[in-house]
Amino acid sequence: MASNYQIVEIDAAEATSRLLELSEILVDAVTSGASVSFMMPFTVTEAIAYWQTILPAVAQGDKILLVALVEGRAVGTVQLSLTTPPNQSHRADIAKLLVHRQARGQGIARSLMQRLEQVALSQGRTLLTLDTMTDSIAEQLYLSLGYVLVGKIPNYAYFPDGSLGDTSFLYKQLVAKSPSPAY
Repeated sequence: MASNYQIVEIDAAEATSRLLELSEILVDAVTSGASVSFMMPFTVTEAIAYWQTILPAVAQGDKILLVALVEGRAVGTVQLSLTTPPNQSHRADIAKLLVHRQARGQGIARSLMQRLEQVALSQGRTLLTLDTMTDSIAEQLYLSLGYVLVGKIPNYAYFPDGSLGDTSFLYKQLVAKSPSPAY
């Protein structure tokens, strides 16, 4: 795949038109062993059903969906959940950072996360939280982006093959960049 990509926010209508692409990304993640809520065997039909459950939250503005596009085709995605109690309106949860295996190694996951942080700030969210499998490539990425490890819970979630794995919980405090003073 080409290394030229763009990160865009998509609405529910565009997500609907990209259901197959998004589903292929999710199936690829699960079949490559990512612990992202699903077990093997996992089909495109099941992936489409999952994405269809996300669409109402995207339509209502409760969830923001970013995608990475290469030559107009979605190859990666991440979600920002804005649904929090009134006393936690300063934070958001990150979910399902996924990049298709054919597009990995180009910085797409890092770019998705960096753009997600900008979007979070634009929504007034200054604290981001997430969980990921311990000692995973994803955990290494989050730590390199400044996320702080809070702790680990052993045997928290299953991998798609049925084996148990530990889960790490992380957070990051975002600081809005001040405009440079004009001299």
